[in-house]
Amino acid sequence: MTTERLIKKYPNRRLYDTEESRYITLAEVKDLVMRAIPFKVLDSQTEDDITRTILLQIIMDQEAGGSPMFAAAMLERFIRFYGDTAQAAFTTFLDQSLDLFLKQQRMFTEQMQGVWGGNPMEFWVKLGQQNMGFWKDMEELSRKSAGADENSGDKR
Repeated sequence: MTTERLIKKYPNRRLYDTEESRYITLAEVKDLVMRAIPFKVLDSQTEDDITRTILLQIIMDQEAGGSPMFAAAMLERFIRFYGDTAQAAFTTFLDQSLDLFLKQQRMFTEQMQGVWGGNPMEFWVKLGQQNMGFWKDMEELSRKSAGADENSGDKR
């Protein structure tokens, strides 16, 4: 079982990696993320978990760089979901969409590595089946979040 690496943020805005007993940079925290090393960032004075804040700071730094991932219009739409009744559904949708994307990317990579020894058509069939299941689940979640009554006879 892997334990979380503890990083403390001090008032001087420095990050201290308690496992390595040294100060680290945001770039090094990003490297932990890229290597899928679990960690938690705590405020040294309050002991509050500020991991999300640090991750958002890394995203902001990345977005300020050369090729941002999020267009302004997309960010505006994200902001509009805060406090909206559909916020939970949107969060679930984003999480499941990213999970599906990562699984498909992994599956595609594995298939391409064995393309000469396997059947590429099998990959596309599996991918299509997964997509159909995913979109059916999203449609059901959308209906539930919109307050559709399952017993109303509205069967599509």
